[in-house]
Amino acid sequence: MSDTAMKPEPYTLAGQTYSLAGPGDYFALLKPRVMSLVIFTAFVGMMAAPGGLNPLLALVSLFAIAVGAGASGALNMWWDADIDAVMARTAGRPVPAGRVPRAEAAAFGGFLSALSVALLALASNYLAAGLLAFTIFFYVVIYSMWLKRSTPQNIVIGGAAGALPPVVGWAAASGTAPLEPWVLFAIIFLWTPPHFWALALFRSGDYERAGIPMMPVVKGEASTRRQIFAYALILAAAGLAPFLLGMAGYLYLAVSAALGAGFVWLAWKVYRASEGDYASAKKLFGFSIIYLFALFAALLIEAVAATYL
Repeated sequence: MSDTAMKPEPYTLAGQTYSLAGPGDYFALLKPRVMSLVIFTAFVGMMAAPGGLNPLLALVSLFAIAVGAGASGALNMWWDADIDAVMARTAGRPVPAGRVPRAEAAAFGGFLSALSVALLALASNYLAAGLLAFTIFFYVVIYSMWLKRSTPQNIVIGGAAGALPPVVGWAAASGTAPLEPWVLFAIIFLWTPPHFWALALFRSGDYERAGIPMMPVVKGEASTRRQIFAYALILAAAGLAPFLLGMAGYLYLAVSAALGAGFVWLAWKVYRASEGDYASAKKLFGFSIIYLFALFAALLIEAVAATYL
């Protein structure tokens, strides 16, 4: 029996559609891979902030941030169900696949949004809760509902939502949002376009079918490759900022310099690749994930060492 055949299907009773989806389908609504990045960068923001929360409250705060990220994912899947259905990469998601009704996904995401913000306000402070609420709003309304379908700069501007978690984490731990967490915000913000445009290069057919104006679809491959390389140069320089501002030490400097050089080299190979050759774009996409996790892991190691050693 195929996986599809084993999946529970929604049913209709008295004109109302109900779901027979399993726990795994609701977990998938939360976009767990995206959530893992949010949790990690928010945790680094918490650990790098001065002061610190009670360990239990810190755990609750991190859980609230994770729930907020999951809520954003569920609301995004609710809104994007129509375009997800025509894209090979997303057609198997719970809503377009018919396992979870759209209304149910919307209610699930809305409930989790309210829960996450209230929980963070209780566990930490109103500044962190307000930043989390703004992050959810920005991702769902500004990015998903507006930018994604209207401009090739969707990822550039919309990347602000994915860049906010370390600021939220910092605010949760300290009750403030000074320059330092915004430097971390800037790194993720600059990382987002080359990361997603590398994916868009070898998935451009999906985006074109869905009518999403991603950069390769609207401006072409050559322009996209040039912009990927330009962003890589800026990102590599910005990645050094935490060391230059005294936020990080020599471990971070070594990691940032080495990985920044690797990012630029792979972006150069993307720039030099011929049209229709996506091998270098796939390598850059995979490396970009390693790059961001490694940068924040170095910050985390140094923060832990400074606190406990």
